[in-house]
Amino acid sequence: MSLLSVESLSKTFQTPSGPVHALRDVSLSVERGECLAVVGESGSGKTTLANMILGILAATSGTIRFDGRELPVRRGPEHRRAIQLVQQNPLSSLNPKRSIGASVRLGLDTYGIGARSERWARVEAALEEVGLPGEMRRRGPSGLSGGQRQRVGIARALACDPELLVLDEPTSALDVLVQARVLRLLNELRAEKRLTYVFITHDLAVVRNVADRVAVFKSGELVETGETARIFTAPEHPYTRSLIGAVPVVDEDELQLRNTLAGEQ
Repeated sequence: MSLLSVESLSKTFQTPSGPVHALRDVSLSVERGECLAVVGESGSGKTTLANMILGILAATSGTIRFDGRELPVRRGPEHRRAIQLVQQNPLSSLNPKRSIGASVRLGLDTYGIGARSERWARVEAALEEVGLPGEMRRRGPSGLSGGQRQRVGIARALACDPELLVLDEPTSALDVLVQARVLRLLNELRAEKRLTYVFITHDLAVVRNVADRVAVFKSGELVETGETARIFTAPEHPYTRSLIGAVPVVDEDELQLRNTLAGEQ
């Protein structure tokens, strides 16, 4: 049984100029322990999908199931704890008036995780899991680097012992070297904790390093899905080919494949 399944999901926004179909009849699934990358340009519907999985937006039609049970829009503590978000901008997602320890601890207090006397120890353990010293909990977010702040965001999600992480462009605000370190950390944590990821991104170069499967969105529709290796070597949809054609290449074989795919459009 899939950990997460989306069935015939649609979302329409009513605007003064008429309805906007942000998501159209989308069906997909994510297996336990898997990383599914959801890719597409801005406006493709990928963030709308993420917000519906998180319960931030209600579906116009269709259903979302988690561990076999249909998810209501108004989530109870059990589901809010089990499905956690890692946001795009690691600075804006942290309260500048709180210490990073207080930000990480918030979920523990909200969901009553562990004895109160043990929660600071859990905070320090969560920071250490993402490669930060536990005593850093006393510092504020403004004194941290971008990579450190994103690690705090990941620690905040992990402290709640989630089953599913929705990662919304988690490395787009980071430089290339820091991005690589964060991606390596995410891969290690998924393997160690048997986590499941829905990884939202517009960057297919990132996808190759983290995803087991890829779901390609265009104008609110799911146009192609498949294993990452197949998507990169034998994409079926013209839009997928165009996305892959824009990915930076590192050797002659990749360049030849990209040129071949571009010629098939």
